Amino acid sequence: MAPRTPPSAPYWQGPPPQQAHLRVSNQDREQVVEHVKAAYTEGRLDKQEFDERVDRAMNAQVHADLMGVMSDLYGAPPPPPPMPYPPRHPHPVPPYPRTSDDRPAAAAAHFLPLIGLSVIGPLIMLLAMGRTSPYVRAQAVEALNFHITLLGATILLSITVVGLVLVPLLWIGGLVAGIMGGVSALGDGRFRYPLSLRLVK
Repeated sequence: MAPRTPPSAPYWQGPPPQQAHLRVSNQDREQVVEHVKAAYTEGRLDKQEFDERVDRAMNAQVHADLMGVMSDLYGAPPPPPPMPYPPRHPHPVPPYPRTSDDRPAAAAAHFLPLIGLSVIGPLIMLLAMGRTSPYVRAQAVEALNFHITLLGATILLSITVVGLVLVPLLWIGGLVAGIMGGVSALGDGRFRYPLSLRLVK
């Protein structure tokens, strides 16, 4: 008796979802029929089941039809291999220790630019508390880098007519991002400004 051998791909591993609806060839049908014959020879199918599966295989139109014929003969497809490393946050933020006094000061680094102190506000908080509080320093540096980027983009875009139209939208986005940064600093402090050149470390 021939040993029980799983069929080759795609009917052992299963066709990819985007291929399940594709039409099959005569060779695909014959491949499945051969494995149905082997299962019948091994006594895993009776005559009625054998005839039914051969008929289904020979009349299969798409790969999903053939997969249905084979699924309970060779089990479910093997699970995908585990990821070697857990997915990382795109911008990991160290869990800096913080006290109740750190949170308002860190939030101020994000909120001060909203009242006109664009680069000056985060810089003040960095110089005032950056040495004594790693948390305030991290938040002030993040806000400072964003507003340096925003200021530089404003200067460059102002040279062109299209840029003049984009500048107000850019500052509205900066306003929203600053509010989000300040709220985050009062909580977990893991907010990261988008499209920011991190020049200050």
